Amino acid sequence: MGGFIVTIARGYGSGGRTIGKKLAENLGISCYDREILRLASNDSGINEALFAKADEKLKNTLLFKIAKNVYTGEDIPPDTDDVINNDKLFRYQAKVLKELAKKESFVVIGRCADFILKDYPNLIRVFIYAPFKDCVNSEAARSSLKLSEIEKYIKAVDKRRAEYYHYYTGKVWNDARNYDLCLNSSAIGKETCVTLIEKYMELKGCK
Repeated sequence: MGGFIVTIARGYGSGGRTIGKKLAENLGISCYDREILRLASNDSGINEALFAKADEKLKNTLLFKIAKNVYTGEDIPPDTDDVINNDKLFRYQAKVLKELAKKESFVVIGRCADFILKDYPNLIRVFIYAPFKDCVNSEAARSSLKLSEIEKYIKAVDKRRAEYYHYYTGKVWNDARNYDLCLNSSAIGKETCVTLIEKYMELKGCK
């Protein structure tokens, strides 16, 4: 079978990024995360810092239009006075992902990639999550913040990701129906998550 793509959506503190990178390492393919911002910057000529500023975030003004701009695969819109609006930055990232999908197999973290690449034949969509208290404890192990501050931060990040996902897809970010696999990394461990994704790929004939 031809190439394949694994998309990893993840709750903050669940270890989704670690799982995605380990999976890519095992498979001998690239794992794209923030690298997409650099590639989109190179493609568009727009400063990478502007992509980073809009990365999985929405301007407050866009929240009033939530889910009114679902991405339908359209090309980059013609230049407007607001050349670097969030929607155009999103479309550049989508363009980069689609071009990569034509050339190689890869793992990608976030970026609404499960939705952008939904028509790709060999797509495996994964959602990694963990109980909130375990996400807090995981972050506390590598942070000097107070537990109350960590709890607040995790809730804010997941809320931001959910709003961003809904705005561009019209779907609920943590709805299991959007994914092929939903894995509780706290219950089974990160290594087992990687193993299960690989096993699923074998069953689908993508490995």
